[in-house]
Amino acid sequence: MKPRIKASRQDDPGSDGSAGVEEITLSEQVYRLLRRDIMRGAFAPGQSLRLELLKQRYGSSFSPIREALNRLRSERMVISTTSRGFSIAPLSVEEMWDACETRILIDCDALRRSLANADDAWETRLVGAYHALTLAAQRADQAAEPSEELEELLEARHLEFHHALIGACRSNWLLDLSTQLYAQTERYRRPARAGATAYGPERNVDDEHRQLLDAAISRDVEGSVAMLAAHYRKTAQFIERIISQPQSQPKSQARHA
Repeated sequence: MKPRIKASRQDDPGSDGSAGVEEITLSEQVYRLLRRDIMRGAFAPGQSLRLELLKQRYGSSFSPIREALNRLRSERMVISTTSRGFSIAPLSVEEMWDACETRILIDCDALRRSLANADDAWETRLVGAYHALTLAAQRADQAAEPSEELEELLEARHLEFHHALIGACRSNWLLDLSTQLYAQTERYRRPARAGATAYGPERNVDDEHRQLLDAAISRDVEGSVAMLAAHYRKTAQFIERIISQPQSQPKSQARHA
């Protein structure tokens, strides 16, 4: 049996927002830490991931690191190199749009199914997820300085809200694919936000989330689907503008989508 360690749970936080504790393998720990760093932009696109560097960074032996890298390769976060090594997957506008449009296909179908099956429990979860997202956004906006902890909390609450929208779709495949595509767009959003000051005055993402909530709990299927697709495409347009520019702009606190 592989050795296990205690770590904070990544799901089902307590009522006070704190995470519980679970036992995970060393490989799972390295996977979570490396994936988090990829999402944060700690490694540049295309950067080689030397095993010795990762061993020192994460305090692990080579075997758990290789297991984590193979998992991330299956998620298209890293790629194999000709020398049997790994590097961070490159970013491209074309791939970003491919991920965005595929996410729209998956999530809009899941949303239609979710609204068809919606009940009181689904609505309660959705309203709660929206409230938690709003609180996390307020804390991030009010912080005196950028905070990785608040950024991670905001990202988690954002994912929970979008998952709550489609949570009644009754398809594990759709939910799994949605999670994978969310991760791909997140990988583009975070570095893009680091190179911009805001989405701009023409867009209020908080209002977009509120409108999505209102349309969903009103069981407005066509309105909800159209809003969700537009929500994703606006973010993709923002990312395209940013990653097509020279990377010489200040850090940001731009909102999620």
